[in-house]
Amino acid sequence: MTNTTRDSQNMTVVVTGASGRTGSRVTRAAQAAGLTVRAVSRATGFDWWDRSTWADALRGADAAYLVYPSDVGAPGAAEAVGELAREAVGLGVRRLVLLSGRGEDQALPTEEALHASGADWTVLRAAWFAQNFSEGPLVAELRERGELVFPAGEVREPFLDLRDVADVTVTALTSGDRFVARTITLSGPRLLTFGEAVAEIARATGRPLTYRAVSTQDYGKRLLGFGVPPQEVTALSDIFDTLLDGRNAHLSTGVREVLGRAPRDFTDFVREETAAGTWRG
Repeated sequence: MTNTTRDSQNMTVVVTGASGRTGSRVTRAAQAAGLTVRAVSRATGFDWWDRSTWADALRGADAAYLVYPSDVGAPGAAEAVGELAREAVGLGVRRLVLLSGRGEDQALPTEEALHASGADWTVLRAAWFAQNFSEGPLVAELRERGELVFPAGEVREPFLDLRDVADVTVTALTSGDRFVARTITLSGPRLLTFGEAVAEIARATGRPLTYRAVSTQDYGKRLLGFGVPPQEVTALSDIFDTLLDGRNAHLSTGVREVLGRAPRDFTDFVREETAAGTWRG
């Protein structure tokens, strides 16, 4: 089975997507915990779409954090994650943590592929990230146009700080078998609409930022205009229709269950990012 907590200081962890939003934070948290981190991404030669790159990334490691681009529910995700997990187990890397989406039906086949791989798995089902407002495609709209356009309507979401995802990942990896074969659901501590979230950012920055809700179809047209491939737009639109139908308008207790503390609040995230100048026009 998995390494015990006593052995965690000698653990080597592969972090996929290490240059991305979650992977970079998992890398830092794991290093801070004294783990040896093998940070892999396309920049280091690891490619989810090129199986020949997997063995070199995995060989000799004890565990891995798996984050699939562009989304765990995207077409091909289940096949790729299942194949990589089986290869990892075959190389002796049995301890795997997968980032998944809370309430995302499209992600279930990927989770099931991990379950069937023979790995000592943990699945983290995460709510919408607070950092989606500060990193990635949405932040440019707020910074440059003063407006966020998104197909969320008035749905409420408990925005989750990615540092909590990282802390939960490292704790799950270093707690022996405690979180093996567990699905842990993570959220922030309170519910906000996307409009209320943008309003918090506006108050903190002193900028007149606004939120404009559009239909999923209209948002898909915007994504096509930004150069997102049509197949990816179709998949993302389907996922948005699922995730933003109100099913996630509730809190989850996973952060407290794993870390023994409350999740970080959206207000704290906004204060820190404002101080860093994230939304400065």
